[in-house]
Amino acid sequence: MIERAPDSDNRPRAPFHVAAIMDGNGRYATARGRTRSDGHRAGATAARRIVEAAPDMGVDILTLFALSSENWNRPPAEVRFLLQLLRRFLRLECRRCVERGVRLSVIGSRRRLPARLVAMVDHVESATSAGRRMQLRVAIDYSSRDAILEAAARWAASGEPAPTREGFARALGATGALASPAPEVDLLIRTGGEKRLSDFLLWESAYAELYFTDTMWPEFAPAELERAIADYRRRERRFGLVPRSDPA
Repeated sequence: MIERAPDSDNRPRAPFHVAAIMDGNGRYATARGRTRSDGHRAGATAARRIVEAAPDMGVDILTLFALSSENWNRPPAEVRFLLQLLRRFLRLECRRCVERGVRLSVIGSRRRLPARLVAMVDHVESATSAGRRMQLRVAIDYSSRDAILEAAARWAASGEPAPTREGFARALGATGALASPAPEVDLLIRTGGEKRLSDFLLWESAYAELYFTDTMWPEFAPAELERAIADYRRRERRFGLVPRSDPA
């Protein structure tokens, strides 16, 4: 686990987890008379900027939704390009993550991924495993409902008694070489103007604060991430309790 600085009362600080649905690459390109591939390239560049800026804004865990399980239904040429772009992104980010102390891991199914992409995932996860400054999680061929079903099936097959919430979170995160409990999301950002979760981190986002912006992902700069975090800091997270201002 990533080491955190304690709060002022000397209790360990919970990790600050930001997740992003990176929406709007295609619309960004179309509006400029460019190809959807150009939009995805611009989106990868934006992702790199956000990854570089996030640790300095206090982000401990950053999860990026790169490829959903539904994206396989897109035109085959676009899917092939996305897979190639993801492999290139992981290859380039591997060195940067090592230099910056960022641990990179991939969540989602690997059964349909090309062998070269799976090999790159394995290499990056191993090479960056010592990173403690931030954990970067990239969701590839990801469906939250499928992840929940698979975790439930693994638990049922184990013969263990009914799980607690904490136990199920461990089961939900128990995939990949760097398995860890599924971390709860504090702030979930969606770009591109849509206002839905699209099967992304449903269990982990039960109490997440949601931030929607019309900005297309390729134009989502660190300054807007900073605004989203500032908006989050102004909110009161009650988790079912009464507001602090209400009388006892």
